[in-house]
Amino acid sequence: MLPGSGGPRRPPWDDAGIHGLHRHREWDAVVTVEADASGDELGYVVLDDMVVIESEGDLPAEITGAFDGRLEPPFRVVGVRRGEALWALGARRIETAVVAGLEGDEIALAVGEEGTTLHVDGVQRFGSIPALENLARDRGLEEYAIHAERVDGDVWEIGIAAL
Repeated sequence: MLPGSGGPRRPPWDDAGIHGLHRHREWDAVVTVEADASGDELGYVVLDDMVVIESEGDLPAEITGAFDGRLEPPFRVVGVRRGEALWALGARRIETAVVAGLEGDEIALAVGEEGTTLHVDGVQRFGSIPALENLARDRGLEEYAIHAERVDGDVWEIGIAAL
């Protein structure tokens, strides 16, 4: 308390109403491009040697090459139409792994002290997937959750988090 102020002094950042933690950055790069593409939203993944288009129809080179020289693959791009031919594109880096012989398109695997839980395409399964478990163990994790989504063939986008 300052002498003669009658109350505790508030920190200067409090005057602006700034509180809590900042939001994590959602995109690693953002661009706008003019291109003739169908629909109002689009999505694709850029791998080292190819572009995997997840939206319907073909995408023009102005869109698929929008991040050339800005980001190193692999990364995922989401686009939204902002005008007749104007597109806003956001890209974020992803981690990929080549894992052969897996069923389904989406896998959720959790390993904790209660045991292993496995879901393939939203359906609970028994067992485990050693190839994915080895990715977590290589990071020194004993309890973890893995989310894997098929990008193309045996290439999977993976996310691994410690529990």
